[in-house]
Amino acid sequence: MAFEISNIYEELVIDRITEKLAGTGEFDHDKLEDIACLALNRLPAKYVRFPVDAAASMSAEEHVKQDILIDNAIEYGIEIVRTRRHDQH
Repeated sequence: MAFEISNIYEELVIDRITEKLAGTGEFDHDKLEDIACLALNRLPAKYVRFPVDAAASMSAEEHVKQDILIDNAIEYGIEIVRTRRHDQH
């Protein structure tokens, strides 16, 4: 039996990183993935079956709080990747 569930933050974080950083040339694909992993590890797990249903059930205030959490987690990831020694992986 297969379950079709996902952590809602995965798609949101990846989309936000793509919007914010993908075209800048500052980070290669591997570094963007590192940022995503670091950001996701800072966020609570929030599993859903259908992301659209989860978004629809949230108030405007909850959306704002979620956006702030995501932005803060991504900023943390960016800072870690920027300051990490290049010879470490």
